[in-house]
Amino acid sequence: MIDDKIGKAIQELDNTKEYSHLVKDPVDIDSIVWLNGSTAISKSVIEAKITEMETAEANKSDADKGKDKLKELGLTDAEISALIS
Repeated sequence: MIDDKIGKAIQELDNTKEYSHLVKDPVDIDSIVWLNGSTAISKSVIEAKITEMETAEANKSDADKGKDKLKELGLTDAEISALIS
């Protein structure tokens, strides 16, 4: 599975933007094509958001990382709370 850091960063910055990029090279910001009149987000802003997201992920506690994995498996917050309590 490819980690689409660029796509995640764009969604965090502005989820109304329409774009396409080569996910096979998830770090090639220059491959972004902005669609349907979407104004481009600058490369430096996208790179800064990626760095911010990586830092936030690195600073998460083990408990929060575990909760994220359970959410990825489809569990709800209520189900996760029931398991942890």
